[in-house]
Amino acid sequence: MKTVVYTEKEQMEEILQSCRICFVGMADTDGVPYVLPMNFGYKDGVIYLHSAQEGRSIETLGRNPRVCITFCPSAELVAQHDEVACSYRMRSASVICWGKVVFVEDFERKVEALDILMRQYSGRTFTYGAPAVRNVKVWRVEIESMSGKAFGVPYKKA
Repeated sequence: MKTVVYTEKEQMEEILQSCRICFVGMADTDGVPYVLPMNFGYKDGVIYLHSAQEGRSIETLGRNPRVCITFCPSAELVAQHDEVACSYRMRSASVICWGKVVFVEDFERKVEALDILMRQYSGRTFTYGAPAVRNVKVWRVEIESMSGKAFGVPYKKA
Protein backbone atom coordinates (compact mmCIF):
# COMPACT_ATOMS: atom_id res chain seq x y z
CA MET A 1 0.00 0.00 0.00
CA LYS A 2 1.12 3.53 -0.74
CA THR A 3 0.64 7.12 0.27
CA VAL A 4 -0.54 9.36 -2.53
CA VAL A 5 0.04 13.12 -2.41
CA TYR A 6 -2.79 15.24 -3.75
CA THR A 7 -1.70 18.00 -6.08
CA GLU A 8 -5.06 19.34 -7.25
CA LYS A 9 -6.94 21.86 -5.11
CA GLU A 10 -10.24 20.24 -6.16
CA GLN A 11 -9.14 16.87 -4.71
CA MET A 12 -8.30 18.50 -1.39
CA GLU A 13 -11.53 20.53 -1.31
CA GLU A 14 -13.56 17.37 -1.89
CA ILE A 15 -12.00 15.76 1.19
CA LEU A 16 -12.35 18.91 3.25
CA GLN A 17 -16.04 19.28 2.40
CA SER A 18 -16.77 15.64 3.21
CA CYS A 19 -15.68 16.08 6.84
CA ARG A 20 -17.99 16.58 9.78
CA ILE A 21 -15.39 18.22 12.03
CA CYS A 22 -11.90 19.65 11.79
CA PHE A 23 -9.07 19.93 14.28
CA VAL A 24 -7.74 23.45 14.81
CA GLY A 25 -4.19 23.65 16.12
CA MET A 26 -2.75 26.79 17.59
CA ALA A 27 0.30 27.67 19.64
CA ASP A 28 0.67 30.29 22.30
CA THR A 29 3.63 32.64 22.20
CA ASP A 30 5.44 30.28 24.58
CA GLY A 31 5.05 27.48 22.00
CA VAL A 32 2.52 25.39 23.92
CA PRO A 33 0.23 23.63 21.39
CA TYR A 34 -3.53 23.63 21.78
CA VAL A 35 -5.85 21.65 19.46
CA LEU A 36 -9.64 21.87 19.34
CA PRO A 37 -12.15 19.75 17.43
CA MET A 38 -14.57 22.17 15.79
CA ASN A 39 -17.36 22.27 13.24
CA PHE A 40 -16.74 24.52 10.26
CA GLY A 41 -17.91 25.96 6.99
CA TYR A 42 -15.88 26.29 3.82
CA LYS A 43 -16.31 28.55 0.81
CA ASP A 44 -13.93 29.97 -1.80
CA GLY A 45 -10.69 29.20 0.00
CA VAL A 46 -11.90 30.38 3.39
CA ILE A 47 -12.68 28.30 6.48
CA TYR A 48 -15.25 29.69 8.93
CA LEU A 49 -15.45 28.57 12.55
CA HIS A 50 -17.39 29.80 15.56
CA SER A 51 -17.00 29.73 19.31
CA ALA A 52 -17.80 31.50 22.53
CA GLN A 53 -16.64 35.11 22.83
CA GLU A 54 -13.96 34.25 25.36
CA GLY A 55 -11.84 31.36 26.54
CA ARG A 56 -8.44 29.79 26.09
CA SER A 57 -8.60 29.68 22.28
CA ILE A 58 -9.58 33.36 22.01
CA GLU A 59 -6.78 34.36 24.38
CA THR A 60 -4.26 32.20 22.50
CA LEU A 61 -5.32 33.58 19.11
CA GLY A 62 -5.09 37.11 20.47
CA ARG A 63 -1.37 36.51 21.02
CA ASN A 64 -0.73 34.35 17.93
CA PRO A 65 -3.45 34.14 15.24
CA ARG A 66 -1.67 31.50 13.11
CA VAL A 67 -3.46 28.13 12.92
CA CYS A 68 -3.11 24.73 11.32
CA ILE A 69 -6.42 23.01 10.54
CA THR A 70 -6.59 19.27 9.85
CA PHE A 71 -9.43 17.43 8.11
CA CYS A 72 -9.79 13.64 8.02
CA PRO A 73 -13.16 12.23 6.92
CA SER A 74 -12.79 8.61 8.07
CA ALA A 75 -10.34 5.77 8.50
CA GLU A 76 -10.49 2.05 7.85
CA LEU A 77 -8.02 -0.62 8.95
CA VAL A 78 -6.82 -2.63 5.93
CA ALA A 79 -4.20 -5.34 5.38
CA GLN A 80 -2.44 -6.79 2.39
CA HIS A 81 -1.92 -10.09 4.26
CA ASP A 82 -4.11 -10.97 7.24
CA GLU A 83 -1.34 -12.92 8.98
CA VAL A 84 1.40 -10.29 8.57
CA ALA A 85 1.20 -7.57 11.22
CA CYS A 86 3.33 -5.04 9.35
CA SER A 87 1.04 -5.24 6.31
CA TYR A 88 -1.77 -3.53 8.23
CA ARG A 89 -2.38 0.14 7.64
CA MET A 90 -5.08 2.72 8.01
CA ARG A 91 -6.76 3.68 4.74
CA SER A 92 -7.72 7.29 4.92
CA ALA A 93 -7.19 10.72 3.49
CA SER A 94 -6.37 14.03 5.09
CA VAL A 95 -6.00 17.69 4.26
CA ILE A 96 -4.00 20.17 6.29
CA CYS A 97 -4.52 23.92 5.88
CA TRP A 98 -2.51 26.82 7.26
CA GLY A 99 -3.65 30.39 7.76
CA LYS A 100 -4.35 33.17 10.20
CA VAL A 101 -7.56 33.75 12.17
CA VAL A 102 -9.29 37.07 11.72
CA PHE A 103 -12.34 37.58 13.92
CA VAL A 104 -15.44 38.77 12.09
CA GLU A 105 -17.12 41.61 13.99
CA ASP A 106 -19.53 43.09 11.42
CA PHE A 107 -23.07 41.81 12.07
CA GLU A 108 -23.97 41.08 8.41
CA ARG A 109 -20.62 39.37 7.74
CA LYS A 110 -21.18 37.22 10.82
CA VAL A 111 -24.58 36.16 9.45
CA GLU A 112 -22.99 35.30 6.08
CA ALA A 113 -20.35 33.18 7.85
CA LEU A 114 -22.98 31.43 9.98
CA ASP A 115 -24.93 30.64 6.79
CA ILE A 116 -21.79 29.06 5.30
CA LEU A 117 -21.33 27.00 8.47
CA MET A 118 -24.93 25.82 8.48
CA ARG A 119 -24.91 24.94 4.77
CA GLN A 120 -21.90 22.69 5.42
CA TYR A 121 -24.11 20.47 7.57
CA SER A 122 -27.68 21.03 6.47
CA GLY A 123 -27.64 22.53 2.98
CA ARG A 124 -30.11 25.14 4.30
CA THR A 125 -30.16 28.82 5.16
CA PHE A 126 -31.42 29.94 8.56
CA THR A 127 -32.45 33.11 10.33
CA TYR A 128 -30.63 34.14 13.49
CA GLY A 129 -31.69 36.26 16.42
CA ALA A 130 -29.66 39.43 16.92
CA PRO A 131 -28.52 38.42 20.45
CA ALA A 132 -27.25 35.08 19.14
CA VAL A 133 -25.24 36.76 16.39
CA ARG A 134 -23.80 39.34 18.78
CA ASN A 135 -22.83 36.65 21.31
CA VAL A 136 -20.95 34.31 18.94
CA LYS A 137 -17.31 34.70 17.98
CA VAL A 138 -16.87 34.04 14.25
CA TRP A 139 -13.43 33.06 12.99
CA ARG A 140 -12.36 33.57 9.37
CA VAL A 141 -9.29 31.70 8.11
CA GLU A 142 -8.16 32.42 4.58
CA ILE A 143 -6.18 29.38 3.48
CA GLU A 144 -2.58 30.41 2.79
CA SER A 145 -1.46 26.89 1.90
CA MET A 146 -2.83 23.37 1.98
CA SER A 147 -1.62 19.82 1.46
CA GLY A 148 -3.43 16.55 1.11
CA LYS A 149 -2.64 12.85 1.14
CA ALA A 150 -4.38 9.51 0.80
CA PHE A 151 -2.98 6.71 2.97
CA GLY A 152 -3.18 2.96 2.46
CA VAL A 153 -3.95 3.14 -1.25
CA PRO A 154 -3.53 -0.24 -2.96
CA TYR A 155 -0.60 -0.17 -5.40
CA LYS A 156 -2.89 -1.02 -8.31
CA LYS A 157 -4.96 2.14 -7.65
CA ALA A 158 -2.06 4.46 -6.84
